[in-house]
Amino acid sequence: MSKTVTWVHVGDLHMDEADGLLSKTRLQATVAEINTWVGAAADFVFLPGDNANHATPAQYAHILEALEPLGLPWRAIAGDHDFEPGDLAHYEAAFPAANRPEVEVIAGHRCIFLDMISAGAGGPDFRLTMHHRNRLFEELARAEADRQTPIVFMHGYPGDLAADGDVIARTLADARVAFVDTGHTHYNELLNDGRVVYGATRSTGQIEEDDGQPGYAIVTVHDRVPSWRFKTLGSPWPFVQIVAPADYRMVTRPADPQQVPRPGTVEIVAKVYGHTDQPASLRFADMEWAMTGPDEAGLVRVAVTLPAGLHRLTVACGTDQDSVSVLVRDVDDIPRRGVPVAPGRDIHSVGPWPEHGIAGTQLGPNKNGRRW
Repeated sequence: MSKTVTWVHVGDLHMDEADGLLSKTRLQATVAEINTWVGAAADFVFLPGDNANHATPAQYAHILEALEPLGLPWRAIAGDHDFEPGDLAHYEAAFPAANRPEVEVIAGHRCIFLDMISAGAGGPDFRLTMHHRNRLFEELARAEADRQTPIVFMHGYPGDLAADGDVIARTLADARVAFVDTGHTHYNELLNDGRVVYGATRSTGQIEEDDGQPGYAIVTVHDRVPSWRFKTLGSPWPFVQIVAPADYRMVTRPADPQQVPRPGTVEIVAKVYGHTDQPASLRFADMEWAMTGPDEAGLVRVAVTLPAGLHRLTVACGTDQDSVSVLVRDVDDIPRRGVPVAPGRDIHSVGPWPEHGIAGTQLGPNKNGRRW
């Protein structure tokens, strides 16, 4: 069974006639790129809520029309804008049940999709329904029993919940959730509260950072190691993503050699998206190694010898490259984790990471941006 799952995160669409259906044009271009360049290298496309700006049937029809040519499966959850009529009736009528599951197992990963919208009074009054709260606990227990890696999809961070946010965040931490994928912020961001990594991808239709450039995130979990990198729509291919070992900003289990390797032989694993006959190579300390692959999972690999310390590793293919900083420690020098403080909140932002598309400005209507 594959140990790798990859999805494409297309940020909050906010489909609206008022802006000339800007999100429809961008979604159509995104679908074309995914079909042409990503294909089977990803497992599905994720829509994180706030799909239709005013939750009208016409706005959902535009989304479905743009998604119709998509070759990959797509999955969606609701956001507060999908709840604008006071319920999710239009959202549920438009999006088939198969595209909005509560749970799905993919390549040994239990993907749990939560509704944090319909129990509240509309954004920003986010609350888990009792059904989804109980379902979360049940599915995390099933993941543990079946030795699956849990991944959670929700519209906002646990810290955005009006009730029980700390309880939910600690539950995710105790269950060793590998990644929580969210929308809502309108800006790119990664959080690491010491136990769980959270990711948010900028809106497709309402963007204030990076001069309004649209794009999408490609997210991979490989051997419980999460990786996240943003791709600007229309930028060149191929696209490179290092998936193991973890960048030090993404470490949540320092005792795991996949996250904090031991000195000696370390395997570097990456995915290359896009049709290319050019080989991938690893660069480290003024040296370069050719990588083998791709294998059936689309992974390229190379084993190198790394001493203890923090090492910057770069994998390049064609015109693109990805870099991570990997912490290598002896078994008796593993970093210690403190007691979790305010888990699941954006005080744990990893900050700017320009190489991965994170400006660190928190520039969006829910923080520092203008009102839309």
